[in-house]
Formats: sequence, C-alpha cells, structure tokens
Amino acid sequence: MNAESGKSSFSFDMKRWSPAERTTAIATLVLFISLYLPWYTYSFGLGSVSVNGLWHGWMYLVFLLCLVILVYLVSRAGFSEMPFKLPIAGEQLLLVASVANLVLTVLAFIDKPGGVGFSGIGWGFGAFVGLIAAVIAALPLGMPALRARRK
Repeated sequence: MNAESGKSSFSFDMKRWSPAERTTAIATLVLFISLYLPWYTYSFGLGSVSVNGLWHGWMYLVFLLCLVILVYLVSRAGFSEMPFKLPIAGEQLLLVASVANLVLTVLAFIDKPGGVGFSGIGWGFGAFVGLIAAVIAALPLGMPALRARRK
C-alpha cells in the first residue's frame, strides 16, 4: 500500500488469478493474436491471397473485447485491490465478454468471404487458432454457469 495516496501499488502476480481466469487470459491473448493471422485464403493460378480475422467488420468488437478482458485480468493480477469499480462482478464481465467473443468468432468462421456457395476460398491457419482459442476462453467460465443454471 502506498502511504501517500492510500492506493495499492501495481505488482503483477498471476497467483491472484483463479485457474479459470488463467485459462481465459491465455486463450484470449491467443485469440487476439489470431486476428492478425490469415483467416481466409484464395488460391489461383499464379499464387494465393489471404485476409486476416478482421476482414469482417464485427471482428473489431472481438478485438475490443479481448482488450477489455486482458486489461481487467492484468489489473486483477497487478493490484491487491482494484483501482476501479465495475458495474458487474468480474466473473460476469469475463463470462459475457468471452461468450460474445465465441459467438462472433463462430460467425466469422462460418461466414467466409464470397458466401457459403463460393468455391475457392478456404480457411487459413488463423481461423482455426481463433476458433479454438475462443472456445477455450469461454469454457472454464461458461461450464460452471451452465451447471449452476440447471440446478
């Protein structure tokens, strides 16, 4: 605790994260990075072209949600007492943001450029990495919520 300001100082410690938060943090970082990898590829006679995960405009929302998740988790790991108050519980924030990321990522995976019937466009490495990361980020938070809802 800083005696002058009355606020705790920043000291990053991943031990402050629960196992679910740790998994969500790593998977969200991987999802964030995957947005810059090739998601869609098109091969033609002389070569091929690719576009990244931000080709769909709505994937910028995934970009922003990834930043929100990562900033929140870094803050949780860095401060013993959060320097700001959230309008909802941290677990709810992570759950809503990670499930929204999952839904938008699945939509982007399914909606290839040119539509479903257009041949020649395939998925790139980034699409698979992003989809797997979005699922992994949402699972440790979503499964307990689903179990609690069933009871």
